[in-house]
Amino acid sequence: MKAAWYDDRGPARDVLQVGDLPKPTAWAGEVLVRIHASGINPSDTKSRSGAGARPNTFPRVIPHQDGAGVIEAVGEGVDASRIGERVWIYEAQLGRPFGCAAEYTSIPAINAVPLPATTSFEEGAGLGVPALTAHYCVTADGPLNGKSVLVTGGAGAVGFYAIQFARREGATVIATVRTQEQARIAQNAGAHHVLYRLKDDIVAGIAGITGVEDGRGIDRIIDVAFGTNLDTSLKVLKTNGVIASYASDQTPVPAVPFWQLVRLNATVRYVLVYAMSRDAHAKAIAAVTDALAKQQLKHNIAARFALDQIVDAHEALESGKTVGKIVIAMGEN
Repeated sequence: MKAAWYDDRGPARDVLQVGDLPKPTAWAGEVLVRIHASGINPSDTKSRSGAGARPNTFPRVIPHQDGAGVIEAVGEGVDASRIGERVWIYEAQLGRPFGCAAEYTSIPAINAVPLPATTSFEEGAGLGVPALTAHYCVTADGPLNGKSVLVTGGAGAVGFYAIQFARREGATVIATVRTQEQARIAQNAGAHHVLYRLKDDIVAGIAGITGVEDGRGIDRIIDVAFGTNLDTSLKVLKTNGVIASYASDQTPVPAVPFWQLVRLNATVRYVLVYAMSRDAHAKAIAAVTDALAKQQLKHNIAARFALDQIVDAHEALESGKTVGKIVIAMGEN
């Protein structure tokens, strides 16, 4: 089969290779999926570069946790009726060397979720990490009906889905963005209000939107940049509010203002999709499945590359200039 892989960590152009590798086999409890599209996440590029927190324990890695395709074979213990099923894949490479940047991958059957015909393979390939992370950030700390949610980086892959899940939960959603293009994307996701991070007074803007004079009008923050945004977060978060953060790239070792958080009786939830409980995964997958079935989940695919262009695809994600999901397309949708 045609696949992309790396044997050493480093820059994409130095370590990624494309060629032929043996087609995998579906062992007991697994399914073999013919991949039509593969989504790229920051965790994929960080793992490849060596910047990821998890050590590389495999001599050869086929990257990408997320993908979508059709089940071609099943292993022992898996219902044969699943053969021919369209699926989206999450965490294909978690604890395993071979992910979705290949024509085929074998994964535990639970990691292949039915994909309705109304959702393309490319859209399905972008669900895993972003949608599951977003759902957990939004819902892990109780009901949101009638509450106010701030989604920082509302045009990003996680933020785009977080806006939608927060809307489904009955929240009023405020998103922060940097550009007009990002504002359009956040509004398309359903954000009620959009503030520009680089030019607006975020605290004053939230005060005006929520009607809370001191700006403390936010019940929950879904945060893409914990350390960078912390000062503002502390000014807009209500007492007993929650910050659910899944990244802090610009400030990887933030100073935590303990007493300010204590005075708010705040919850700070650090979110890593790969460490979420099985119950949290199941709830998120159920929510995604329901939204897809009702055709109520929007997707934002920004760029498509062929497998031969995987180096360009990784570099496009790492540049930070592409707004939306980057996918590798390997078959017809």
